[in-house]
Amino acid sequence: MTELTVTQVYAVGAPIIVTLIFFETLISNLKNVSYYKKEDTLCTVGLLAGNILMVFAIKGLTLALHFYLYQFRILDLASLIPPWLMWILAFILIDLVFYIYHRISHRSRFLWAIHMSHHSSEEMNFAVSFRQAWLGPISKIPIFITLPLIGLDPTIIAVAGVISTLWGVFGHTKAIGKLGPIEWIFNTPSHHRVHHGANKQYIDKNYGNLLIIWDRFFGTFEPEKASVKYGLVKNVNTFNPVKITLMEWKSIFADIRKASNFKESFKIFFGPPKTRER
Repeated sequence: MTELTVTQVYAVGAPIIVTLIFFETLISNLKNVSYYKKEDTLCTVGLLAGNILMVFAIKGLTLALHFYLYQFRILDLASLIPPWLMWILAFILIDLVFYIYHRISHRSRFLWAIHMSHHSSEEMNFAVSFRQAWLGPISKIPIFITLPLIGLDPTIIAVAGVISTLWGVFGHTKAIGKLGPIEWIFNTPSHHRVHHGANKQYIDKNYGNLLIIWDRFFGTFEPEKASVKYGLVKNVNTFNPVKITLMEWKSIFADIRKASNFKESFKIFFGPPKTRER
């Protein structure tokens, strides 16, 4: 279905990301502001390392699962539409599934316990995009298996998914302003700065990765107006990646121990975060 491989995408994407970080640092120096802080960046490296280890641990299993489920696809899209349309559809569906997953991750406490590490930085730079949760790859499996079941070829899912992820890196910066008409369709740095904001009006907004149309359609869109305060409403006050990873889990199980019955425990685990303390 495709001759393009994940390795080829990374081979092209990695130099682009390095270039972006270089120019972001250059711009910050010219403006005499600091976009990067040493401790925060080292924390990001620690979180990324754990995420990469998890990706490699389950990569083969995830791909095998996708190919297995592809046998039971609802639609044989490969025979119904041309390859170019398949790619467009893949990007659209991957982004829609990501939107759903991402939104649930903010509104279900056990998924927020995983995802909150990405929002724990009080900075906003390209490196923050790599501040990924250690259990993130596992938490995505149940919802992303819908893609091969719909009829998307697993190889296309893998490649298009990486390309979409690389686009997500572009959104994590203060160095790029608003981008005109592009803002109506795509998730831009301006839109994603809002998503990382702890300002009351910015909390739980702009979930899209590649596209912003889902947020506009489902009522979760918020334009960037007021200056963004990055991080959580209640910040973690640590640069230790292990502490950040376990922080919300400890809080969840502490609340469960205080619960009076199973129903209450279930609500604590699967219900919304204890407060809107993003």
